[in-house]
Formats: sequence, structure tokens, C-alpha cells
Amino acid sequence: QVQLVESGGGLVQAGGSLNLACTVSGSINRVNLMGWYRQAPGQSRDLVGTITSVNGIHLVEDVKGRFTISRDNAKRMVFLQMNNLKVEDTAIYFCYAQILRSDFRMTNDYGQGTQVTVFS
Repeated sequence: QVQLVESGGGLVQAGGSLNLACTVSGSINRVNLMGWYRQAPGQSRDLVGTITSVNGIHLVEDVKGRFTISRDNAKRMVFLQMNNLKVEDTAIYFCYAQILRSDFRMTNDYGQGTQVTVFS
């Protein structure tokens, strides 16, 4: 079994900041790519950004300069620091990890999501 648990969502005024965290646990051999997706009401789940195990980072264009993604390999955690938040950032944010499980299956796993609501 593998679990991804997010924390840090909430309600914030436009221009404010939030820091999301996700912890991966379970029967894991290695965590490869990690990242964040988000899903706004009535929309598809979209990529926000990813980070490799050697800190290669990709962020989508509309969050560049505002969001930072980082990870702690020893703790199997990934973070999303969100600054200068906009109303359009309102969504459920999902943690993502590509995991080599202890039985050597490679899987793509997601957390349950954490709500981020930005008001004007």
C-alpha cells in the first residue's frame, strides 16, 4: 500500500501565499518524479509542476514566477510554495508521485487533494 497525504490548503485573499506539503509513505522502493496537479470546478485536472529526484523542475507558464516546487528525498515529501495567489488559482490541488514499489511495480499515484480557495 502507498499513501500520498497533502496538507496546507485553505482560504486566502488574492495576493497572499500558501505552502502545500505532501508526504509519501508505504511499501516503496524509490520515489521518482513528484509534482502537483490542480482541478478547478468543472475543469479537467491540469499539471502545475513537477520535480525530479535530482531537482529538475518544470512549472507551467501561468505559475512561473509565483509558485516554487521543492522536495525532500529523505522524508519523501514534495512542497508547493504559492505566492501572489490569484482568484483563478482556486482549485483542488493533488500531489503526484511516480513510485517504484517494493514489489518493483512502477505506478503513478495521487493524493486525495487539498482545497485552495483564493478570494478577491
